[in-house]
Amino acid sequence: MCNTSTLLVVNNSYPGPEIRVHRGDTVFVNVHNRGKYGFTIHWHGVKQPRNPWFDGPEFITQCPIRPRTNFTYKIILSEEIGTLWWHAHSDWTRGSVHGAIVILPAENETYPFPTPDGEQTIIL
Repeated sequence: MCNTSTLLVVNNSYPGPEIRVHRGDTVFVNVHNRGKYGFTIHWHGVKQPRNPWFDGPEFITQCPIRPRTNFTYKIILSEEIGTLWWHAHSDWTRGSVHGAIVILPAENETYPFPTPDGEQTIIL
């Protein structure tokens, strides 16, 4: 209570920015690490077919992005649709570096349910 803490966040926001894409898209995300520690980003729920080196588990598929360096992720979406999330996959950074991935139907498709009247992304 009544304390201030410094957190590593993305684009000065907590949670980080929402990524809105369409099913089947390929997305490039350039991460600039301006923090003091290395970290990786995991694209939770994205299958990444034939693309394991961009999946984010630290020291398993990728070395951490070192401070003052950058790394561009190539995210290949296949059959995913709906709301997923991205998050840091390194120690304490996973508590502050995260955000939503909203995957809409492909450009020539409709929702598999009635089109919503509106939407609001909530991260718990």
